[in-house]
Amino acid sequence: MRRHRTAPGFLLALAALLAGTVAATGSAGAAPGGPAGETPAGTAPAARAVPLAEQRASAAFWTADRMRGAAPLDLSLTPAAAQSLRAPAAEGGATTVVPGTAPAAFPQAGAPWTGGGAVVSTSGRVFFTFQGRTASCSGNAVTSQNAGTVITAGHCVKYQGSWHTNWVFVPGYDNGQAPYGQWAASRTLTTPQWEASEDINHDIGAAVVAPLDGRTLTSVVGAQGLQFNGGYNKRMYAFGFPAASPYDGTKLIHCSGNSSKDFLLTQDHGLGCNMTGGSSGGPWFTGFDEATGRGLQVSVNSFGYTFLPNRMFGPYFGDVAKALYDRAQTS
Repeated sequence: MRRHRTAPGFLLALAALLAGTVAATGSAGAAPGGPAGETPAGTAPAARAVPLAEQRASAAFWTADRMRGAAPLDLSLTPAAAQSLRAPAAEGGATTVVPGTAPAAFPQAGAPWTGGGAVVSTSGRVFFTFQGRTASCSGNAVTSQNAGTVITAGHCVKYQGSWHTNWVFVPGYDNGQAPYGQWAASRTLTTPQWEASEDINHDIGAAVVAPLDGRTLTSVVGAQGLQFNGGYNKRMYAFGFPAASPYDGTKLIHCSGNSSKDFLLTQDHGLGCNMTGGSSGGPWFTGFDEATGRGLQVSVNSFGYTFLPNRMFGPYFGDVAKALYDRAQTS
């Protein structure tokens, strides 16, 4: 992940542009609380309805060569975003514990995922056009009422006042191939905080993808559960498709370890991880079972500090994330 200078003088980078609790098959429910200063759930997330003509054109647009060529765009934190950063706050509400297997891939600073399981099909690459350039991020299919909700990073759906176009999700991406198909977004969404000021604390996005060949996304690839207001300092597994050196976007990469709370400028989770540009929006799981490849999603890959190499940060899934998820899954 590459780093950048910002107006206040510290260096940050978001990984890849150009580039409550939910059971795995259940319904959402938020635990009380969350980081101080969050906008209460109920504040409307920002959304873009994708024209049908654009949806239909996206599949033809994203050829194997275009997918291979989609590159990360380095992103600097804006002064407005820097001003919105708040000091770390108290933990949120209750946590759900999901028993897992012995952590054979734990800890891991970054390596191809060879364990198989559900994460191989629920996670994938996200492709879109931003200001005339092809881009890539990562995303994950989650359980939802509409059976077509993907969670990603906020900057993977909108940046610098522009909603991305030609947005598709390619689960199980394999070096230009789409083994489960290309799923075009019918709607993309982000948090009101990211919409208003690109607040890095709420760099969370979502997409609702249209059915493909008469089937819904999660009926084809499965779905992962989520957890909201689960607190900090957990065992975490992070996944993504980094496309910047030393990675090339062809493989699903994972990191794992004991997470911590950002002690600097955000309310984010932190995890030892060397994933680079293109991994943005990839899922973080707690209670991850290596044997089944399932867990509860609690964050996404978001950014890194230049002075803390090989460490990734991801937003806390509290009430704001829950409101975004609720809006997406019922869209």
